[in-house]
This record gives sequence, structure tokens and C-alpha cells, in this order.
Amino acid sequence: MASTSRTRTGRGRGRGRGRGRGRGRGRGRGSGSSSLPPPPSTLPLIIEEFFIVVYEDPLVKKALPKKFADYLDGQEPAKVYLRAADCGPRLWTVEVLFDGQGRMYLDKGWENFAIAHGVDFGCYVHFKYEGDDVLTVKVFDGTMCRKYYYSDDEDTDDESDDDVKPCIHPL
Repeated sequence: MASTSRTRTGRGRGRGRGRGRGRGRGRGRGSGSSSLPPPPSTLPLIIEEFFIVVYEDPLVKKALPKKFADYLDGQEPAKVYLRAADCGPRLWTVEVLFDGQGRMYLDKGWENFAIAHGVDFGCYVHFKYEGDDVLTVKVFDGTMCRKYYYSDDEDTDDESDDDVKPCIHPL
């Protein structure tokens, strides 16, 4: 019956040999072959995108991944600027806290951004670091679907916290 299977698919023996060869080659890696990529520990640390999941009060300070804080080591900003993807050119100023143990938090200003963009329990918030302390943000709801917004705020110079104009979800 095994020979029928091999004859029918034409791949039975090839798969077995491929696996064996792959395992054998894996043992010989690291013997100085220049065609292999360097081990991960020698690659530069580049953290451009990451997610946070909102498990607790969405309006309190939010911890960013430690790897991202490590990436900024030595260049810790006092504030970052959040830009909602597809929501116009407005930048939301958010103060940043570092706890001295390598953790970075979005603090004052995060609450206004979260309210305006519907960040709630169970949301996934995607950040993309654009450089110059700017993070582009996409918000996904609990069903893993992205929330889309557009901005009716044409005056981007007014950054008063008293005059928060939310992005409006299209119907």
C-alpha cells in the first residue's frame, strides 16, 4: 500500500529524502559559510512597529514594549507625537515617562488621543515609529478589524487640550 501511495503522488520518497538532507545540513551550519545570515545577536536592533493590547483602563498611561524602549536607549524623548493613520496631519502631543528600569509609558495626552480614536478595552493598538519622535497609530477593535477615521479638523495649529476634536468614524 505504501508503494501505491508513492506511485500515485510521485512525491512519497522525495519528501523523506528532503527531510533527511535538511536535518543533516543543519548540523553543519556555523562552520564558516559566508552565505548564511549572521546570528540574530549580531544584527542591529531595529524596532519600527509594535502592538499593545488594551487589557486595562484604556485612558490611563500605557506601557510600550521594553524592546522599543531599549531601541531608544540614550535618546529617550520627553514626549512623542502620535498621528492617527488616515486621520489627517494632526499630531497629538503625548508626554513619555521612563521608570528607570527600562520601561516606557505614554502618559499625559494619551487620554485625549484614546478618547478621540475610540481606544477601548480589548483594542489592539498598532504603532509605527516614523523617527523624530513621531508614531503613526492604527486602532483595531476586539474583533481584530481596523477602525477607520477621517478628520474634520482643518485647523491643525490649535493643540489646546480644551478643544479636542475627535476623528469621526465614517458611516
